Amino acid sequence: MTTDDTAQQKKIINRLRRAQGQLAAVITAVEAGGSCKDVVTQLAAVSSALDRAGFVIVSTAMRECLDNPDAANSLTVDELEKLFLTLA
Repeated sequence: MTTDDTAQQKKIINRLRRAQGQLAAVITAVEAGGSCKDVVTQLAAVSSALDRAGFVIVSTAMRECLDNPDAANSLTVDELEKLFLTLA
């Protein structure tokens, strides 16, 4: 794993941890009978954080496939497109 890969992995993990914290806040708000507006706003933040993490993961895979198209874990263009569209 290169320094760039490690840095990218850290960014992804940080995004996912942020989403995890936001989701915990949503659960707490629902349990406490929080307002619909607050719960939905926080839930939208969780969804957005997860989407961003997903796009970073897919874009990283795209870069890896361009750099090493013959690698064992390399994805085809069709597989990358399917992953990308899964997030849409």
